[in-house]
Amino acid sequence: MIAQHTKASPPTTVAIINTNPDLVRLLRFNLEAAGFVVFEIHIEQIRAGTADVAGFLEQHDPRVIVYDVAPPYQENWNFMEHLRHSPGFEKRKFVLTSMNVERVHQIVGIDEAVYEIVGLREDLGAIEQAVKHASRARPTR
Repeated sequence: MIAQHTKASPPTTVAIINTNPDLVRLLRFNLEAAGFVVFEIHIEQIRAGTADVAGFLEQHDPRVIVYDVAPPYQENWNFMEHLRHSPGFEKRKFVLTSMNVERVHQIVGIDEAVYEIVGLREDLGAIEQAVKHASRARPTR
């Protein structure tokens, strides 16, 4: 009998963009336990231009970006939309989180999926499932 060699695909990388270190830790732990390789980048470093975003994306190549829409909601939503359409980000999948999904939808006026994150097991499980789904999605044109 000839042994078949299968090459396992490398784990999917995920980048977390969030301003709350405690939530980043919870998300990171949960996503790493689910088999993802997780990196984080602080939104203020991106805004201030102190983060080498292009280098970060090239080095870590995250397939999914978990972006937290924090108050002020409209400004952070606009920044997320800017990132989403920026070079290097446009083909990556975004999973959006917020501590107040209802207010995000009221203020930005859209019904895009945003996952509530307050640290509960159910929240983390829903985000994990969304990341899994996004990581399997085919890139858009």
